[in-house]
Amino acid sequence: MKHPATFGIISYNLYCNFTNYGSALQSWAMQQAVNAVGKGRWQAKMVDYCPDILADKDPLNPMKNMWDKDPEARRLCELTLPAIRKNYEEFNRFYRTECAVTEGKYTARNFDDCVKNDGIDGFLCGSDTIFCVNEFGFDDGYYANYPSMQGNSVAFAASFGDAKFTPAQYPELDKRLNNFRYIALREGGMVPYVTDKTTVPVTQVIDPTLLLDASAYEPITAEPQEEGQYLLLYARRYNPEMEAYAEKIAAENGWKIVEISLRAENASRHRMFYEAGVEQFLSLVKHAAFMVTNSYHGMIFALHHRRPFCVFSREQCDTKIAELLNIIQLNDRFKTVNDGLLPPAIDYDAVHARIALERERSLRVMEDALNTLYQR
Repeated sequence: MKHPATFGIISYNLYCNFTNYGSALQSWAMQQAVNAVGKGRWQAKMVDYCPDILADKDPLNPMKNMWDKDPEARRLCELTLPAIRKNYEEFNRFYRTECAVTEGKYTARNFDDCVKNDGIDGFLCGSDTIFCVNEFGFDDGYYANYPSMQGNSVAFAASFGDAKFTPAQYPELDKRLNNFRYIALREGGMVPYVTDKTTVPVTQVIDPTLLLDASAYEPITAEPQEEGQYLLLYARRYNPEMEAYAEKIAAENGWKIVEISLRAENASRHRMFYEAGVEQFLSLVKHAAFMVTNSYHGMIFALHHRRPFCVFSREQCDTKIAELLNIIQLNDRFKTVNDGLLPPAIDYDAVHARIALERERSLRVMEDALNTLYQR
């Protein structure tokens, strides 16, 4: 293999119905980590890949593909459209200026051309829920099923989410898992199954955003966005109990509320900030007095910046939230109902010590996995 090798990252990022800070930041962090562990032997490049299942999604006009079909949800999304479009512009700029992305755009029709056109020597599939058939089916890119990927790919921090497979789907799953030379899963639940169905190394690792420490994000963090103390309410999906909890805690502590959500009607009492780009999001988390969220990656950046927080349950997200909180022994941060109680202070020195151990182990796994491609 040529030196340095170029490994293409295949993930859920550039194409979506609604932009996602976690998707952007895990892709950025994955690149940084791959480059660091390569020590000049290899470099990472995000493959501009659009799965067929995302081809009709329009982040500038997302109403037609919303999960929430009720008229009220659509109305609030329409009211938020100016911020949605500004947010998309910020995300697109972030991907094109802060990430190394292939010059070509690839789909099922031309995917294998990326090897020649963009000099891709091997593939890293991950992170996030790319193995979730409920969201993406058995996508050929996410499961390394294109000819150029078979036997020339590793999976790192790939997640099945909370997917439930039918008996008829397991044979196809087993076949596609064997496209990989190494499989590192973000959650542990499927590790025994994947180990049994493949002959390659299988293990669990942490999310790519935790492979870096907080200082690594400073260059892409904006200046403070708000004056005074505020509670940051970041809702990936509307939860009235979470909103009521945030308002109660903020009122008791004299904090204003900065909110990132589609609930445009809250503008009369909250500072709505859906237009925030990646850099502004990082700043809002860093400087928050408290954070309330149902976002997995929102929780992670509260951890990075040692912010007090709690995380609420959300469909398709409970497994990954609960597993990470269990690893760092912060199970009391996970709320399924509004109990109205402010959780106790966090011993962040102990939490970061646990994260550091997982980071060191996961980076070793990444190096071992990519060596299986580099040494071919």
